[in-house]
Amino acid sequence: MQRRAFLRSSLSAAGAAPFLRLSPSSFSEDATVDHDIRRLSEEAELAMLFGGTTAAECRAWQNEFRATLKRLLGKVTPPEKWIVEEEGRRELDDHIRYELLLKADRVASLPLYLLVPRGAEHPRKHPAVLCVHGHGAYGHHPVVGRTDFDDPQIAEGVKEVIETANYDYGLQFVRRGYVVVAPCMIPFGRRLNRELYGERDPCARTFVRMQALGELTISANLRDLCWCLDLLEARPEVDSDRIGCAGLSYGGRMAMLASAMDARIKVAAVSGALNLLQERITQLYSCGSQIIPGLLRYGDYSEIGSLIAPRPAVWEVGSKDALIVPEWERVFRQRLERAYKALGAPTHLHFDDFEGGHRWSGRLAYPLFKTTLLEG
Repeated sequence: MQRRAFLRSSLSAAGAAPFLRLSPSSFSEDATVDHDIRRLSEEAELAMLFGGTTAAECRAWQNEFRATLKRLLGKVTPPEKWIVEEEGRRELDDHIRYELLLKADRVASLPLYLLVPRGAEHPRKHPAVLCVHGHGAYGHHPVVGRTDFDDPQIAEGVKEVIETANYDYGLQFVRRGYVVVAPCMIPFGRRLNRELYGERDPCARTFVRMQALGELTISANLRDLCWCLDLLEARPEVDSDRIGCAGLSYGGRMAMLASAMDARIKVAAVSGALNLLQERITQLYSCGSQIIPGLLRYGDYSEIGSLIAPRPAVWEVGSKDALIVPEWERVFRQRLERAYKALGAPTHLHFDDFEGGHRWSGRLAYPLFKTTLLEG
């Protein structure tokens, strides 16, 4: 018996047939799950918001909140033993682009691009930037500006994304003298069989399936970003004491999380992600790739961002970015400012309020990275 027919017969046998004929108008709004989620969001506990004023209080809070966050995230440690498989390489005018695959036992292989400036083989070590992509069918390809695909449809699609969102910030960084690593996150790009999902949301579906196994999408991606940092530390061209992280949209969210949880990152650029989970779940939010179960009992994305302090960070906010709600954005900013002020580093926190939409700016990020990594 097919699943749908089985459900109909089961419900009918249980006396539930009238339920199947009810229309949405038959329900009272205050009895719906949507109403309940909005109410619960408004009543979210956020029990660990930072309320102190001194550096000692802030450091103690950071240690406690980071420990709580680690517990919520679960397994995020990269494999200890792994190998690098080179899938391809292309020598371009100003840099070499490697296609690499990180492989380890019982861990999903991680595809990534490594961009190395021309001349980086000389003794002087270079600073590096971990560049993280956001949602989209092309994964990490736009970040490194790769448009040389045999399939013209893919090539044109990547070009369009780059033009629309100024998306090739990895390419822009390597041309400024940084070694760049740009991994492909799940469930995007080559790490997703898109045909299996049709019109269904891969983020929501992947989250549910991984949850059943006790895993989280966001934790797997954090593990992979830390794995990329391990790779950078192992590269002879890289000065491991001079590493930054940058990302747009979901890439901004992950750049925030990686920078908060890994002190090897010395400066961060978070673009298009100055929004709060408490606000987002009041809508029909489905990005399971950003969900940390239980987070709102203790804090929000603003508290994760505050773990970056006192390290330099720039948060990019487009004036026409529809994903950022002004009243909630102000709450986010105030919480970040409180942590940086308490740690005596208010000048290390920057906001790039640029004219534009949901896109990468770089207006303040590039000078900040130069000061911190190239000249610091």
